[in-house]
Amino acid sequence: MPSTLKKNCQSIVESGNHYIAAVKGNQPKLLEQVQKHFQIEDQAESEETGHHRLEKRRVSVCKAPDYFGDWAGVASLIRVERYREYRGRITMQTHWYLSSLQGSASEFGARIRGHWGVENKVHYPKDVTFGEDRSRIRTEPLVQNWTVARSFALNLYRSVLMENRAQAQRRCMFGLSVLKSLFRMK
Repeated sequence: MPSTLKKNCQSIVESGNHYIAAVKGNQPKLLEQVQKHFQIEDQAESEETGHHRLEKRRVSVCKAPDYFGDWAGVASLIRVERYREYRGRITMQTHWYLSSLQGSASEFGARIRGHWGVENKVHYPKDVTFGEDRSRIRTEPLVQNWTVARSFALNLYRSVLMENRAQAQRRCMFGLSVLKSLFRMK
């Protein structure tokens, strides 16, 4: 694990906060260690339907053993198994997490699911609709200014209930009348 990550975890715990960190394939030793020592102590299941899909999640939790020394304050190991059925196509995925929190499987499930709400409502639209990740702007004040401008536009679209941000952006590009209505101008 990179030393920066160790320092970040340490500073999070020292500041009185907690973390839930995904363990992915790019950390093969850590992933193997988590999988090897995972013993289910609590489990919760949930099911959601909507947008032409069925999604079932099973969240399992166990207390972390003492040998996760690189991760400051690790208290829990979490496994999330996700079954998704979308237009006849079925996918199954397993995700692994470490956390400095202790809690039930349903609590961890809600926290992890809540994180994806932020990802879907903020990060994804800014990246896809506004191309934020492709931006070539690197000069410090400009990066921050454009981030504020993108957030402003996103919130402006939401304030007039334009859920499809790509369509809202196109409408605003084609006429001053749409922009005037957004700013409630005559």
